[in-house]
Amino acid sequence: MTTIERTHTIRDAVRTFNKHVLNPAMLRVAGRRHWYAGVIHHTGRQTGKSYATPVVVEQSPDGIVIPLPYGADVDWLRNAIAAGHATVTVHGETFDVTDPQIVGPTIAATRMPAHRARGFRRLGIETFAMFTTVDSQRSSHEQ
Repeated sequence: MTTIERTHTIRDAVRTFNKHVLNPAMLRVAGRRHWYAGVIHHTGRQTGKSYATPVVVEQSPDGIVIPLPYGADVDWLRNAIAAGHATVTVHGETFDVTDPQIVGPTIAATRMPAHRARGFRRLGIETFAMFTTVDSQRSSHEQ
């Protein structure tokens, strides 16, 4: 087994553990006012079932950025892209987001504090999901 194959195997094991063990535990506190993680609510693209997934959310004046430590091939993001929207709860507030995009660290860094962008870079996160808040779209269309 090569180093790359071993890395992918370890990452897949961590992802499976997080999905089935850590995420259900995180959902108990994610989205609360003083908690670092939020929750993205999305609808299954094949089942139509409602799901909630804990994620790290960086807020900006016109939207949110979510780091993708496992890359863009995750169910919640595929569901949000297929639907074109989702609902996010972060720091005790819930709001609708739309226009999901997959972006790199350079674009994502323009939507978050510099120290957060540095932290994500140090963690090796190179892919981010970016959404526009519905209120931001409404106010930009009304101007």
